[in-house]
Amino acid sequence: MPGREELPSTVARSSKKAQRTWIKAHDSAVETYGEGERAHRTAFSALKHSFEKVGDHWEAKAEKGPSDRQAERSTPAQGETAGGVDANASKQHLYDIAKRLKIEGRSQMTKDELVEAIEKANNRETARARS
Repeated sequence: MPGREELPSTVARSSKKAQRTWIKAHDSAVETYGEGERAHRTAFSALKHSFEKVGDHWEAKAEKGPSDRQAERSTPAQGETAGGVDANASKQHLYDIAKRLKIEGRSQMTKDELVEAIEKANNRETARARS
């Protein structure tokens, strides 16, 4: 099963359901497009509909749906994404995530600034977890 062998570390640190979602989407995409970047983008796109990246792992979203403008498209992301941050969530939800990630200055941030700060914090946590 190629998806299980290619499981990204952030997904491996996530729930079994997140892992199954990524693996199933990846393996289906491999059958359609072949192994490679497109299969990975497709798997992450599927994952982002039900999960959001928080720190170094993925957590289930309260409501399913696309996580950002790019994810709303029918093709896998090739352009700018929010890196797993649920940019379509409410500002309060983003604030709560920023609080969990101990992002300073969060109370003064706009929604777009919260998304960007969470994405940066997630990247730092992922890099830390990999070292």
